[in-house]
Parts: sequence; C-alpha cells; structure tokens
Amino acid sequence: MTQEHSLPINDEAIQLSEEEAAGLASELKTLLREGKLGDSDTAQIQRMVAGLGDPRGLLRLTFAESLGAVGASAVPALCAAMRNHQNVTVRRAAAKTLTLIGDPQSLPALLDSLLNDADPVVQGSAVGAMAAIGAESVDVLLEVLLQPEATAMQIGLASWGLSFVGAKAPEALRKAAQSEHAEIRTAAIAALGDQIQSLEDEQAKVLLMNALNDQASDVRAEASTLLGKLHDADWAEPLLLPMIADNEPQVRKNAALSLMKLGASEATPALKEQDSLEQDPTVKSILRLAINQLNDTD
Repeated sequence: MTQEHSLPINDEAIQLSEEEAAGLASELKTLLREGKLGDSDTAQIQRMVAGLGDPRGLLRLTFAESLGAVGASAVPALCAAMRNHQNVTVRRAAAKTLTLIGDPQSLPALLDSLLNDADPVVQGSAVGAMAAIGAESVDVLLEVLLQPEATAMQIGLASWGLSFVGAKAPEALRKAAQSEHAEIRTAAIAALGDQIQSLEDEQAKVLLMNALNDQASDVRAEASTLLGKLHDADWAEPLLLPMIADNEPQVRKNAALSLMKLGASEATPALKEQDSLEQDPTVKSILRLAINQLNDTD
C-alpha cells in the first residue's frame, strides 16, 4: 500500500503517492541539472511543495532544492504550507526552503510562524530564513522583541537572527541601538560585534561605549559582555573596570567575566578590591573565579 501526502493550497488537496513522489523527484533532478526549473508553473510548484511531506529525507531534499531553484515564484506556496499545513514535517521543510530563496515577500509569513507555530524547529527555521534575507529583516526581528506575548525562546531566536544579520545591516542596527525601547537597544548592542570586529565601524564602537552608561541595566550588561568578545583587551579593559562596581549584579558579573576572557591580568587589583566590598554571593563567586583565572595566566 502506498502512503499519501497532502497539502491544502487554495482549498485544494495536492496528493502524491510514494511512487508519484519518487517519479517527480527523478524528473526534478534532471530539470535541476539542466537549469530549467525557473519555468515551473503553479501546479508543478504545488506538487513540489506537497513532496516536502515525503518520509524519505533524500526526496525531501530534492524537493527543497528544486523549490529553491524556482525562486520567488515558489514563495506564496511555501508560505501557505509553512503557516497552514497540519504536518509539522512540511512546515519545517517549507521554512527551511524559504531560507534557500531569501525573498523579502516571505517576511510576514515568517514572522507569523515564529510567533504562532507551536513547533520550536519551525520557529528556529523561520528566523533562519529571516536572517538569510538580510537587512530587510531587521525591523521584523526587532518587532518580535516588543511583542508582549513573545516567549523567552522567541525573543532569543530573534536576537540570534539580528546577530547573524550583523554587518549586513549596519545602519539599521546603529539606529536600533538608539531606540527608545530598552529591549531593542539590548538586542542591537549584542548584534554590533561583527560591525566592530570585521568592519572596524567607529560609529558602532561609540554606541557600544555609550551603552555602558545606559539607564537600562540589561543594555549595560549586554555591552559588558560584548566587550569581552572583541579580543581587544587594550581598548576594553579601561571601559570594563568601572562596570565591576555597577549597581546591578548582572552588570558586575558580566564585566568580571569579560575581563577574565580577555586575560586582563592588570585588572586583578580592581577585581580583588571589588571582591572585598561585594555583598552579592553570586557576584562574589564570579569575581573570585576571574581573579583565580587571571592569576593562573600571569
């Protein structure tokens, strides 16, 4: 008995038996080699999307690659499948295939799937597709941070997407780093690393330094963490030293950890002084870890 795979598109169920799926995949491989998939019509695209539900991984890959070769013409059908299909395998495959295409017209559907699909793989793949689109996805990803119903995972995925876009959207991230919303400033600061390290963006460096004095402790904490990732101890150490005495424990912890990561042994006296004053036991443990680690590297 053959297995059926259906996909409701435009209120019609597209069904492929296992034999039909195998035959279509073979045909598509030939068309891929010949570069002729760009001429696929709507019916052919719907059949390819239906094939994303096939239980055989290699066939699903063929269908995904074929849809990727079709490009923008396949986006509406893929978005419909990602948003509406009952089979989670199809929703996952559709989101991953949209990553291959990287078309901005898919952004509303990708945002909807990130916020409303119950499957974490679909959520993650939706953000991956947004990141592949690049600069045009920045505003959409930032929108997630302000959604009151967004979960911690969704916010984390959106922040990851922003970091991945990184240097592709320098102006958008610089603007976001100055947003009136602390959540957006925090995510934007976290995403500035590529601009500072790869592009040597002086404006981004100024924004990072300003973030150390932000009224929101989450922004200061993120800025302290980023300084530890930039592998520039000479620049970062004098900026981090005041942060180990910040009035928020998380900022103090992040600053101490960054000094440790940078191997900033000259900061040891300041860390010891803060350790003698520290009242928070969790911060105290981080300070001592940093002190011990820096002493070992002397």
